[in-house]
Amino acid sequence: QVQLVESGGGLVQAGGSLRLSCAASGSTFSINAMGWYRQAPGKQREMVASATSGGSTNYADSVKGRCTISRDNAKNTVDLQMNSLKPEDTAVYFCNARLRDVINGTRNYWGQGTQVTVSS
Repeated sequence: QVQLVESGGGLVQAGGSLRLSCAASGSTFSINAMGWYRQAPGKQREMVASATSGGSTNYADSVKGRCTISRDNAKNTVDLQMNSLKPEDTAVYFCNARLRDVINGTRNYWGQGTQVTVSS
């Protein structure tokens, strides 16, 4: 089991910045990747950015150049720095931890979500 605690959401004007933080606890030794997803009202949850334990990162096209994911493997944290925010970035943002091991296979854990609202 892994527990994820998020912080950093809020209300910001278009063009502004926010930093989301997520800390994992529990069976963190099996974490293969951590990342951020978001879900806007009426839409499916989508990946925003992810980072593997090996340092590889992946970004959604919609946030490339505006967001930076940073992961601290030793502290089991993952942050998302979001700049030049747009109203369409408004969503609930969820921290994700993907665990992978021989016995249990792949498992995903989610944080409770943090609201990001960008006003125009």
